[in-house]
Amino acid sequence: MILGLDTTTERLHLALVEPGPGGRAWTRWVAGGPGRSHSATLLPALEELMAEAQCAPARLSGVVACVGPGGFTSLRIGVATAEGLALTGLPTWGFSAFELRAGALRQAGVQGPVWIILDGQRQEAFLQLWKDGPITPALKQPLAGLGGLVGDGAWWAPASFRERVAEHVSRPPQALADEGEATLAGLAALCRTRPLEPPEAPLVPFYLRETDAEVNFPEASAHLSEALRQGRPR
Repeated sequence: MILGLDTTTERLHLALVEPGPGGRAWTRWVAGGPGRSHSATLLPALEELMAEAQCAPARLSGVVACVGPGGFTSLRIGVATAEGLALTGLPTWGFSAFELRAGALRQAGVQGPVWIILDGQRQEAFLQLWKDGPITPALKQPLAGLGGLVGDGAWWAPASFRERVAEHVSRPPQALADEGEATLAGLAALCRTRPLEPPEAPLVPFYLRETDAEVNFPEASAHLSEALRQGRPR
């Protein structure tokens, strides 16, 4: 079984997928909120999902985890969980939050190109144009400048961020009938395709704000900038 993790937003997304194109998938998302941080909900939710799939820990064959962009605390929980499982010998693979959301749109039948716009906090957004893959580098942009960059192109943002983006972009957002289910379908698809590539170790998280390590060690920032340019933080 391949385990998929996404802890980059207020919703925790999990998937367990049997290898191969026709393998079954078990998925769930857990809403965050007061008293429901990912640190408190991740392991219980994973245990419940593994029980539902009748998957013992020994059946896990790899971990696919979102490495950002995301807030430090929430993102670190997912990456640390993947790294902990890697210590037992499991291979790991990373994917960006842009790739997951682009995959969700594809699973819902949206062909693109579509701007994926994520909350960068502090009146900023992270965005990247996707179709079958990244068309542009990932960009950090003030909300007030989104209209000039996105123009009349199709765009999508998470429900929690959509209204703020819509204030600055004239075209209505691309709709998803069920954002949670589409995201889970995108995560399950990544669990099938990412293990076809060589494993990645270590996973390098990309935070919304620079950490002290990135400020003090410029080569770390340069590494992440290059990874973002290629469309997949590593």
